[in-house]
Amino acid sequence: MGDKRDTGLFFFKGNSGAPFAICNAGGGFVFVGAMHDSFPHALELSKKGYNAFALIYRPGWTTAYEDLARAITFIYDHADELGLSRDGYSLWGGSAGARMAATLGNSANLRQLTGRTDIPQGSAVIMQYTGYDTVSPYDGPTYACCGTNDGIASWRTMQSRLEQLAALGIPTEFHAYNGLPHGFGLGTGTVAEGWIDDAIRFWTSQSGVTGIRQVRASKAKENAIYSPGGTRRSALQKGINIVNGKKHIIR
Repeated sequence: MGDKRDTGLFFFKGNSGAPFAICNAGGGFVFVGAMHDSFPHALELSKKGYNAFALIYRPGWTTAYEDLARAITFIYDHADELGLSRDGYSLWGGSAGARMAATLGNSANLRQLTGRTDIPQGSAVIMQYTGYDTVSPYDGPTYACCGTNDGIASWRTMQSRLEQLAALGIPTEFHAYNGLPHGFGLGTGTVAEGWIDDAIRFWTSQSGVTGIRQVRASKAKENAIYSPGGTRRSALQKGINIVNGKKHIIR
């Protein structure tokens, strides 16, 4: 079951009074891949003025959900001393961490797992590469992204879930990045670079929170060239090249 003494929150401080995000790494509920899937995200969010936490949770489905519920409760109860806003928080995650974010982003699950009725539902759930397919009218607004070459979590599963959420009237946004595999993280140097800015815009559009300095997307350069695997290239190469989302073949 794991020892609660091995759990914790790493705080990446943003602007005073800004809302917070909790980032949950993947690892198949066997380990916590924080160095790849939550620390970089939390750091990037803090650079943009948001207060971000990376959760180290006990591996295992039940314990992971319990630990995220405890983290939300702790942050909410200590918001004043931490210097952040209780309003408009968001839950982030990749792979197994995305399942955690979606589960606690559901208002019914939030009440059940925290045992509280005073903690509001998160304003947005930000998910990367997961096969999570549960749909409920209590789910929160959801942004999701995945690679089309993901052998673990099909982008079609994510797309189908978001279409079902949208049919329930829940705000959604979905991106599938050509050729990318599972676990692309921030997507630096790939066709997905800048996705985190899209996610932040989605979050703020749902929360209505103001007072954060303008976040500008780091868009891919005009005519940016990528390999079929999503790695940026400095010039066209022999074989298949992806230019502005279109396939170019050099023979």
